[in-house]
Amino acid sequence: MTTATDAVGLPGLDTLGLPVEGDVAGVSRALLDGEAVALRAEVSWPLPPLPVAAEGSYTIRLTDRLVEPAEREVVLRPPSLVVGVGASKGAPVEEVLGLVEDALREAGLSAASVAELATVDAKAGEQGIVEAARRLGVPLVTYAAGELAGVEVPNPSGAPLAAVGTPSVAEASALLRGGELLVPKRKSAASPAMATCAVVRRPGRGRLAVVGLGPGARDLLTPRAKAELRRASVLVGLDQYVDQIRDLLRPGTRILESGLGPRRSGRARPSRRPARAGRRADRQRGRGRVRHGLPRPRRGVRRHRRGRRARRDGGARGRRDPGAPLGHDHVSISLSDLHTPWEVIERRVRAAAEADLVVTFYNPRSRGRDWQLPKALAILAGHREPSTPVGVVRNASRPDESARVTTLAALDPATVDMMTVVTVGNTATREIAGRMVTPRGYRWQEGAE
Repeated sequence: MTTATDAVGLPGLDTLGLPVEGDVAGVSRALLDGEAVALRAEVSWPLPPLPVAAEGSYTIRLTDRLVEPAEREVVLRPPSLVVGVGASKGAPVEEVLGLVEDALREAGLSAASVAELATVDAKAGEQGIVEAARRLGVPLVTYAAGELAGVEVPNPSGAPLAAVGTPSVAEASALLRGGELLVPKRKSAASPAMATCAVVRRPGRGRLAVVGLGPGARDLLTPRAKAELRRASVLVGLDQYVDQIRDLLRPGTRILESGLGPRRSGRARPSRRPARAGRRADRQRGRGRVRHGLPRPRRGVRRHRRGRRARRDGGARGRRDPGAPLGHDHVSISLSDLHTPWEVIERRVRAAAEADLVVTFYNPRSRGRDWQLPKALAILAGHREPSTPVGVVRNASRPDESARVTTLAALDPATVDMMTVVTVGNTATREIAGRMVTPRGYRWQEGAE
């Protein structure tokens, strides 16, 4: 059945990476035969494109509730639950695990949807908690007491505050990354109770990929761009661009297309909405710069700009991208004076500083050239505020890539090497939600949609 779905470009229901129960073969056959299959999503969670309908004789049910599949139904279990756990020293695993299982069962929640156990750093080695996570088959995530102390919880207590430095462990560790508290703190039934737990449902986070179609020829469309188009649940773009790649989309991909308009940034809004709702969305572009797709970054929307040249990778890097710093005019300058006299390089830096251009430095610093970057930054500092955002990307596109956003005043040149790209914003560049953003000439509206 998996081979059959692969042959027609449908994802196999048992290959989605989610626990699955019920009539997998029957529902898969219905999808293959073009029968109406309804999707009942009780929680918001990203899924690949599926040819589903509002009603049908077969059903795909997406839920973290403790339910049994009905006839002609498949139940998918999203990893939407986080269980926060606290425990006294030496708490037995049976007490910790029993408490967690009882809390889930009494709340009508499925253990198959537990994504992780969370606790305070001080309990990272507590065997009862470690073993409970192992038996549940989920990772154990720990947080510093200072982080947990800043989380507002309904049931703080003086006991954990005295023991580990935070008034809440179970509720705070479950709530730290946001979500809905489904099970408030509860204690184990033992006397004295040695364990506490709380359960939170985290919303699914959608994913927004902004895809460039390259110069125009199909054979110049990059493999990454093709992969993003194939995985998208929702595609948003100009009708003339959508027509160029419509045959690459999987069955069930929802297409939102529009014609040319006076304000291109406004067309990006439909792509951000499904991403916030927990679906994968592609904002598809032609030759124009993809910056129009992101007039303002939003929490929960990750930007993946594909089809860009390697020299631009420092401005748009996957999960750790520094943002959209190259949204307006910019310049790339090599600081290596091995083949270009420093006088020429310095003149270019001064011109870029005076012209208020975003500047990307490559070949910024090596063991034998350690003064050029500080000199170039000092020139820019004469024309820009100390708080000007600076993006630092190392090993772009490699497995060990890293990215961070700092400021012109705070950047330490000693942390930069030849594998690093340094992008200094202009006077319009802002840091928003931890990302660099340079607006492209449109009226900048703080807080606007």
